[in-house]
This record gives sequence, structure tokens and C-alpha cells, in this order.
Amino acid sequence: MSDVVGSILVVDDDVAMRELLRDVLTDRGHRVALAADGKDALKQLGEEDYAVVLTDLRMAGMPGNELLSEIKRDYPDTNVIVMTAFGSVESAIEAMKLGAYDYLTKPVKTDEVTLTIEKALREAALRREVNHLRRAVHKEYSFHQILGKSKPMQEVFELIRRVADSTTNVLITGESGTGKELAAKAIHYNSQRREGPFVAVNCAAIPELLLESELFGHVRGAFTDAKADKRGLFEEANGGTLLLDEISELPLLLQAKLLRAIQEREIRRAGTTRSVAVDVRIIAATNLALVEEVKAKKFREDLFYRLNVIEIRMPPLRERREDIPLLVDAFLKKCAEASRKPVRGISESAMALMIDYSWPGNVRELENVVERALTLARSEKIVPEDLPPLVRGSRGDRRILDEAAERTLPLHAVEQEYIQKILEKTGGNKYQAAQVLGIDRKTLYRKLAEIEGKPHSEE
Repeated sequence: MSDVVGSILVVDDDVAMRELLRDVLTDRGHRVALAADGKDALKQLGEEDYAVVLTDLRMAGMPGNELLSEIKRDYPDTNVIVMTAFGSVESAIEAMKLGAYDYLTKPVKTDEVTLTIEKALREAALRREVNHLRRAVHKEYSFHQILGKSKPMQEVFELIRRVADSTTNVLITGESGTGKELAAKAIHYNSQRREGPFVAVNCAAIPELLLESELFGHVRGAFTDAKADKRGLFEEANGGTLLLDEISELPLLLQAKLLRAIQEREIRRAGTTRSVAVDVRIIAATNLALVEEVKAKKFREDLFYRLNVIEIRMPPLRERREDIPLLVDAFLKKCAEASRKPVRGISESAMALMIDYSWPGNVRELENVVERALTLARSEKIVPEDLPPLVRGSRGDRRILDEAAERTLPLHAVEQEYIQKILEKTGGNKYQAAQVLGIDRKTLYRKLAEIEGKPHSEE
């Protein structure tokens, strides 16, 4: 009994040969169908999925090579084995050029038939699995994984479509948690480089002393711990895409080396003067304004212009509030499946609070809030009590503005009252309050000093 699975279609205009092959293969545990000619074979292929077709080359009506061409065009995942008369090597060679998996010479030997068929079944199964995984990867990082029906997101999708197949470098900008890496993956997996590697590196997460080796590699003896040659991420990404996340954190010395790698399309491993050619598309990402970093002499102007050929700005969640219900439903489904908790939705009042909230952490914060709410939920629906205090308080913050308008307070008084309200909600945590307010801590300390009438101090 064979351990390989898959249906086989035997095509031969000789009845005795068809039935002999069916009996031999059926005895090995295979599912076998028979066709008397090429036309019949194509009809059956249109009705059922066959992993392997075993066909004679010389048949009445449609010749075997013509059938082979039709199969390879319409059913590329199906392996075709051809049978030819002994000594007709030329026809076998022609069949192999047309894409035949293998050929057998008549009179066929049963052991040779079963061995060749089972090899073809294993190869077909492997190829189909690889193709399935590739399709799954493509689906995972296609646009439906970056959810959004709002106008800002539709503009992002359109820009990704337009730049995907170009070789142009792309700079993706946006606040933390807006989905910059997902956008980079969407570009890669919708491009002609989709079969190549996608390699991502966070420039802020690797110590400066190790970053050069990580990007460009090193040779043995380049430094104390370099005990063997090592390929860098540029070489790992060859033929594909390299995402340089938090590009603003790249030290100036390495910025010069990156600029050379982009211009010359070659890199040098640390410890050697020998150059290695690389074919890599660069996508950079940052949550800072690189223009300001250039002005402050923290980022090279020439590198900035090399990277910023096309800019894709990922909008913050507060600019695309109409996408929040769509995102909540998706995250709720994902988290419910993972936790196997029977939560089926979210109440209207809880959804209203989530739409009102400012989401300083953007989509990443939203996903975390949904996961937290689902974990704490006591019923089949998420209710306001399941949400974090900051999210629950968002509508109360709006009432401050309504009351201030009624009292005709000046703007600075409204600002002071709002800052104090947010500090109350964060339990006095100034870092968290600054995030909610959308300002940095220095600005918050200065405004608090103004409220208290004290000289500015950063504590």
C-alpha cells in the first residue's frame, strides 16, 4: 500500500493498456480514473482535480504532446508523465521540453510505473503545499489585512498599488501603532519581488556597536567576537525587500554606509574591503519628521532624499474614526477565536466610547483594548465597564468643552481644566497624560508650571 495521496488519470486509446495500468495502480492504493483519448481527458480534468496524468503519446485524435500542452497551460500543478514506444527518444525529449514530469518507454514495467507515479505524486503534493502557503502569505499581507474604508486609508491603498511594482525607494511615515510595517509588507507582497525575502530590522532595537554587523555582515576576525563570517541583512534580503524601521535612529556613520549601499547597489562586510553586489529594495519607516531631523543635523540630507522618493503617510486612528467599528469587529473575531471565549459583539454604548476616544497609541492600542475587554467581559457582549478607564472617560472629556462654552471660559482656562482632568484619569502619571494629550513631557511640565504659577521645572 502506498503512503502518497492523489488522484491519477490514465489516458490511452488501448483498452487493455488502460485497464492494466488501472489494476496495477489500484493495487497500490491509488485512486485511478481512465480516459480513452485527449478530449475525454480534458473533460475529466475540468470536473475533478488530478495530481498526476499518465498519457500515451501516440493516440487517435488529440496526440499526447498536444494534451500535455493543454494540461500545463490550464492545470500547472498537475504532473504529466508520458509513455512512448521503445526507441522513440525524440518524442520523449520534445515532451520533456513541453513540461512533462517524466517519460516511460513501452512496453512499460509495472515496478517502474509505480515508482515514477509515486515520485510524481509526492512532488505534486509538495508543490501544491508551497503554492498554498504562498497564496496564504499573499492573502495575509494584501490590503484586506490593513483594514479601512475611510478616504485616508483608500488613498493609502491606491498609493501602495501604484508603487508596488516599481523599484523606487519608499518612506513610510506615521505615528507609532499606525501599521507602517503592514504597509511595507503590502508593498512587498504585491510587487514582482513577492517571491523574494521580506526582511525587517528595527534600527532602534539594536545597539549601535552591533548595528553595522547586523546590516552589512562581517568577516572572521573583524572584531573580538567575530569567530566566523556572517551575512548581513542586506545579503539576507537579496532579491527582495529590506524594511529599515525607525530609520531616524540610524547613527550618522552608518547613514553614510547606507547611502553608499543604495547608490552603488553593493555592500562591504565589516573587516574587509571586498564589495558584494546586492539587489534589494529599500523601504524606510519613521514616526519622526525626518525633515526636522535633517535641519537639526541628526540625519543626512542626501540620504533623506534617496529614501524619500515616495512618501506614504499612515494616518492616525483619530483621523479615520469611521474605520474603528470595522477594526473592532476584526480584532474581536481574532481574539475570540484565540481565547475560545463566546463573546459575540460589542454594545452600542461601548462602541460610542471607542469612537470618541483619541487613541494616542493608534491601531495597536485599539487591538490591545479589544483583547483586554474580551478577557474581562462577563457576558456575550463587551460593555463600557469592560473598557479601560481612559476609554470610558472620553465622553466625560467632551462635557468639559460643553460646560466651558456655557461659562464662556477663555481658551487657556479650558486647556488648564482639561490637563488637570486627564491627570486625574491617569492617576498623576505625567508620561501617560502627555501621550493622551498628544504633547511631549517637556511641554506638559511647562504647562503645569504655568497652571501652578511656578518657574518651569522638569522634576
